[in-house]
Amino acid sequence: MSVLKSNLLLLLAAAIWGFAFVAQRVGMEYVGPFTFNGVRFALGSLSLVPLMFFFNKNPQDKGNKEQSLKHVMGAGLLAGAVLFMGASLQQIGLVYTTAGKAAFITCLYIVLVPLVGIFLKQYVSMSTWLGSVIAVAGLYLLCVKDSFSISYGEFLELVGALFWAVHILVIDHFSRKVDVLKLSFFQFVTCSVMSLITAFFIETISINTLSQALMPILYGGICSVGIAYTLQVVGQKNAQPSHAAIILSMETVFATIGGWMILNETLGRRELLGCIIMLVGMLLSQLQNIRQSKEKQNELDLAYSCQKSQQELQ
Repeated sequence: MSVLKSNLLLLLAAAIWGFAFVAQRVGMEYVGPFTFNGVRFALGSLSLVPLMFFFNKNPQDKGNKEQSLKHVMGAGLLAGAVLFMGASLQQIGLVYTTAGKAAFITCLYIVLVPLVGIFLKQYVSMSTWLGSVIAVAGLYLLCVKDSFSISYGEFLELVGALFWAVHILVIDHFSRKVDVLKLSFFQFVTCSVMSLITAFFIETISINTLSQALMPILYGGICSVGIAYTLQVVGQKNAQPSHAAIILSMETVFATIGGWMILNETLGRRELLGCIIMLVGMLLSQLQNIRQSKEKQNELDLAYSCQKSQQELQ
């Protein structure tokens, strides 16, 4: 039952993130991309403050250098800089493409993460390679036109997907050394500051336009960052990482549904086929992780059975 509950929480997080693409597109009608991200991530960082106090009731040894504030801030600065690039490219790209397309292209990070890992001398399975080829074929149908060209917005989303993949690897590296919530807080603050500084120079910021974009910004900041992040943390406690990745990738489907329901966005047959093929490729790339998770779970079950048998004999 706990596994089912975790899966439902992760699915809810995916739904929130999917509809966030719609909120981001709506917000762009009133404010610039950097202004939107600056305020959004500021709200997101504030929404994590209560969680930091709640989960920090029993703080670890303050003398631990890995948990020092300076170390967390340094990690958050690097992660936030990469996050700024990914979020900025995604937000600007949404001006020129649909929410559904943006979501599917962004979720290519599921395939790109293991491929980028090659430079870190990480093993890449055959299923990942096959999934990558299938995902690229789907991307071609989704984005490339008859004239063999790709739109400006889709190109930005594609470059942004690479930064999202790097961001995941950065988080994976530092999350083993520092407090995850504090890391998230400082990376959101960094992304917010960098976005607002950029907006100050190239965009016009006014109270009137911010008030008009208030609902999309609140959704993007509090729901997408605060609530969905919490659901992910709670949900992954009883869910296998590979299964969690697959469930969370469903945000692409929710983004497409949201774009159709709220923004009247539609996809042609060729584009829909591309989405389906991309989804198959992304899921296939996780096949090796699923096998490893099952093998690990079988080993744990076997160890538990042996321990229980020994206790009964005693």
